Amino acid sequence: ISKWTNDAKQLIKSKIKKDKKLIFVGSSMGSWIASNLFFTFKKQIVGFIGIASAPEFLEKLMWKKFNKKIKKQIMTKNIYYLERGDFTCPLTKQLILDGKKNKILNKKIITRIPVTLFHGLKDKVVPLSFSKKLLKIFVISKKKLIKVKNGNHSLSRKSDLKKICRELNNMIS
Repeated sequence: ISKWTNDAKQLIKSKIKKDKKLIFVGSSMGSWIASNLFFTFKKQIVGFIGIASAPEFLEKLMWKKFNKKIKKQIMTKNIYYLERGDFTCPLTKQLILDGKKNKILNKKIITRIPVTLFHGLKDKVVPLSFSKKLLKIFVISKKKLIKVKNGNHSLSRKSDLKKICRELNNMIS
């Protein structure tokens, strides 16, 4: 999380002038990374859209649910290969520990920008409560949570994308 946050920070700094305005759009873990970037680009950010936001998911959705055997393997062998359907996801000790260093839900982001979070009500990966918790850290923002009735975690159907684009266009204008 630290490396991806730093990579995003360096990319933005190298491509965007300091006087340019930014709207961050982050999906799942991307919302967590975007939230980390608020402390660097706060004066430039004029809007934020989160899609199925998953801040602190490593600890809350993974680590806390792992049994002792999996936790021991991660801590002693430095890696565990999580099997999920048709794919294998390597989880490293470094990733888990770094996730604990990147807590965002206990912070406050004080800005008056519009913050819109989208979350599918049929998301089987990240519970709606994650978006609700993320929304709370934006203390004085103009914020809203849009619950997408039949939306899944990706919110990538045409109708979902139209809603997200409409919200982005509203922020731009």
